[in-house]
Amino acid sequence: MTAIELVVLDMAGTTVLDDGVVEQAFQRAAERTGVAERMPWAEALQYVRDTMGMSKIDVFTHLSGGDVAAATAATAAFEGAYSEIVAEQGVAEIPGAAEAIAQMRDAGLKVALTTGFAPVTRDALIDGLGWRGLIDIALSPVDAGRGRPAPDLVLTALLRTQASAVTAVTAVAVIGDTSSDVQSGRRAGAGFVAGVLSGAHDRATLERAGADAVLDDVTALLPTLHERALLGTALARTS
Repeated sequence: MTAIELVVLDMAGTTVLDDGVVEQAFQRAAERTGVAERMPWAEALQYVRDTMGMSKIDVFTHLSGGDVAAATAATAAFEGAYSEIVAEQGVAEIPGAAEAIAQMRDAGLKVALTTGFAPVTRDALIDGLGWRGLIDIALSPVDAGRGRPAPDLVLTALLRTQASAVTAVTAVAVIGDTSSDVQSGRRAGAGFVAGVLSGAHDRATLERAGADAVLDDVTALLPTLHERALLGTALARTS
């Protein structure tokens, strides 16, 4: 087995506490733009839940029946609403996430954060948590080409960190709380793909998507890599 060198972590629901913020932001965006008016509200909300982790422009394109202009406006409204809610309520990490990331870095692993949010929202969350110096890179769909479940975010994280000795896609671990996170890792050919139960989707959904393991939360990742002999000899000694 290839030793893991890069960990690609989702944000909302995996490392950043969501607590219903995505749904609240969606409701505000829908009220302001009417993007979901073509279908019953319950159906639209369920679609948002099912597609957690995906690029928001893709989600709103579906909800608008393929109207790209309406989807673009709704995405901007969603990002604005999300920022409003963060300003109103603050931002918090999944308990233990920062310490877990620090331990990964101490063990010699590169750490990338990925999200379906636009860069402005992503950066607001990172700055709110004070994580700038904690991670190696943070990526949004606009940085990679396509959002999840496409493999682009994972592969871009690999390419952007390869100069720092990430040797192959099989040396990448992908972790997220949604089926689209897991599918993205699988499609990229990552060596280890895990789901976490701290966010949107349940164990059965994550397993159906192809997760190698389903963990309670991100704090279980490093011990799991160690138990599965997926850390290099030097790294294993530090874990």
